[in-house]
Amino acid sequence: MDILTTSPDLDNAIVDPARWASEAWVHEQFAWLRANDAVRRLEPEGYEPFWNITRYSHIKEIEQNKQVFINDPRPLLGPEMVQTLVQQMSGRKHLVRSLVQMDDPDHTKYRLLTQGWFMGSNLRKLQDRVDYLAKVYVDRMAERDGECDFVADVAIWYPLRVIMSILGVPEEDEPLMLKLTQELFGSSDPDNTRSFEMADFMNVVTDFEEYFQNLTAARRANPTDDVASVIANAKIDGQPIPDHETNGYYIIVATAGHDTTSSTIAGGLLALLENPQQLALLKAKPELMDTAVDEMIRWVTPVRHFMRTATEDYTLGNQQISAGESLTLWYPSANRDENVFDAPNEFRVGRKDAKQLAFGFGAHVCLGQHLARMEITALFKELLSRVNHIELADEPKYTQSTFVGGLKSLPIRYQMS
Repeated sequence: MDILTTSPDLDNAIVDPARWASEAWVHEQFAWLRANDAVRRLEPEGYEPFWNITRYSHIKEIEQNKQVFINDPRPLLGPEMVQTLVQQMSGRKHLVRSLVQMDDPDHTKYRLLTQGWFMGSNLRKLQDRVDYLAKVYVDRMAERDGECDFVADVAIWYPLRVIMSILGVPEEDEPLMLKLTQELFGSSDPDNTRSFEMADFMNVVTDFEEYFQNLTAARRANPTDDVASVIANAKIDGQPIPDHETNGYYIIVATAGHDTTSSTIAGGLLALLENPQQLALLKAKPELMDTAVDEMIRWVTPVRHFMRTATEDYTLGNQQISAGESLTLWYPSANRDENVFDAPNEFRVGRKDAKQLAFGFGAHVCLGQHLARMEITALFKELLSRVNHIELADEPKYTQSTFVGGLKSLPIRYQMS
């Protein structure tokens, strides 16, 4: 395996989206970093320097200290030129301003607007709908004569339908939402990007905003029982939400609300296919489904990083972080940390040894984590109860992305009852 240890080779490779199309390389590299250089300052070409954070304990320490480590001004990793162009071409500090870009007091105020939709009693009301949609998409799989691309035919559409029905986007607009999501999160992948021109990337956001501005107008005129109505008519400190934040709220719900779940569903199935004894165990003991779903989430970790910036000097591990310096939190590395998980590179449907960090931790923990678990559970309960045999039909392919990613193709063949 091509393990890199010295700068600039290591620095440039970590931020290279093409490297992330090889899961094996990513995990080998992070294993070396955890053991040898867990908190390391990197200076990739074209990027502002940042601290590379790879251990579970360090990421958790950072995430639970929101006063010292904040999201703004650098919530995501990207070339310095991109941020400069965004500001020059849009006149905005952030092209999208959602919960991801916010710190308190805004973060808590905006989060509370929709938090109730994704928790407790409201999720229980959604259970029948989620179960029904799981059956619909497994039925579609059964209609395909024993072969399909599980990503393109099942995994991307099922959670998309769930979140769009919650948000209030009609089913006929879902192909547009999928296309825009893939262009936004897959902007560095040749199969998903609209183009590699910065203006085209910004136009993806413009297309989202135009769609949601129309949705906002419709829900303000005629509110309904959906999340779009909540966002469109919400007020912060007695005032309507500004357009930039309104659009950002829609975008984060519409994109992260399905793309990460679809990646976990596809990656979870691949893990079962590559570990047939675990597949057999889960089919024989469906009571393991809860731990199996959490293991799929750990195994895939579709959100690959977020960033934080220190507001004061801070010692992390054996390194001194200075005020104003940024840190990249690599969640796939945390979820394979040997100091936390027993045999972390083994996929175990009954694993109970630690809590995975794929949803983050602390104030910014994923708002939709409980819905995601519900969706994944429903799909695999339906699928595994009906599939008699399932195997890979061709080589899986991964997206080229340092931010959100996973499988973009999973050809399978199967027999179903």
